[in-house]
Amino acid sequence: MDKQYKTVDNSSMLLYTVYNKGGMNLNIIISNSSMQPIYEQIVTQVKAKIMNGELKEQTMLPSVRTLAKEIKVSALTVKKAYDALDEEGFIVTVHGKGSFVTLANQGILLEEKKKEVEADFDMAIRKGRSCGMSDQELTELFQIVLED
Repeated sequence: MDKQYKTVDNSSMLLYTVYNKGGMNLNIIISNSSMQPIYEQIVTQVKAKIMNGELKEQTMLPSVRTLAKEIKVSALTVKKAYDALDEEGFIVTVHGKGSFVTLANQGILLEEKKKEVEADFDMAIRKGRSCGMSDQELTELFQIVLED
């Protein structure tokens, strides 16, 4: 198995390219200085790759042990990430066979994108309120942006 490690910035973010048996490679960026737990970083990146079509349905993911070894984290961390992806319907794990992308349900994908939009709106509202904007001003700004 080939390995590729690249320093993404000057300190604590590393890009790991994990090559799977099927020829598919999985680029994972791990930031040890991030406030986001490592398992969530894995979940976020795998979900993004599924949603943008980089990981297609039925694509086999690296095994828990392989991914853990390659990105230098505990197997329990990767297992937790895979369990979260499985619970959310992005992958299915078949014991003895592996974990596979299973986003056949486009409703899950749409709901995930709606959650992202909602989070972006929430952040924009908090940012506006932190600089003193009223609900009326935020609503007017939203209407202006919506018209463009």
